[in-house]
Amino acid sequence: MTPSVDDKSLPPHHKELMEEAVAEACRGVECGDGGPFGAVIVDKKGNVVAKGHNMVIVTNDPTMHAEMTAIRNACKALGTFDLSGHTLYTSCYPCPMCMGASLWARFDAIYYGATAQQAAEIGFDDKAFHDFLKDPKTDDIRKLEHLAADNYLLPFQMWSNKPDKTEY
Repeated sequence: MTPSVDDKSLPPHHKELMEEAVAEACRGVECGDGGPFGAVIVDKKGNVVAKGHNMVIVTNDPTMHAEMTAIRNACKALGTFDLSGHTLYTSCYPCPMCMGASLWARFDAIYYGATAQQAAEIGFDDKAFHDFLKDPKTDDIRKLEHLAADNYLLPFQMWSNKPDKTEY
């Protein structure tokens, strides 16, 4: 059973916003851009500020997931990298990359439709990625190793000394 959301603080048309994320996923499937995923970003009043669907295939870019596309569209439309005060509706539980981007975007809330298990059942299984992030280390698939060049801390020193930096 899927948990239901009934909260007076939610934007008006809460269910319809999730349905719009699903519709965006369907648009992506219909035009062949990528996988069956869609996302919608709304402000506190429930106004849609951006949408996006998976565009991995059409762009040959593995980062063009629905959430990433919607975040990029919202940031461009709003002229900011901080999406505090906004809500993400995504048609499926975010993969680790999209969850990370959603956290960096500073959404007030993230709502998802399909579960990770339901996505896995049709071939979109990112459990290995979630598992790797829980215990990141070299394994049979990839190597992860600290490699300290002589000047590897220079960018951090430059940033620390930069008087006009924009914190984020």
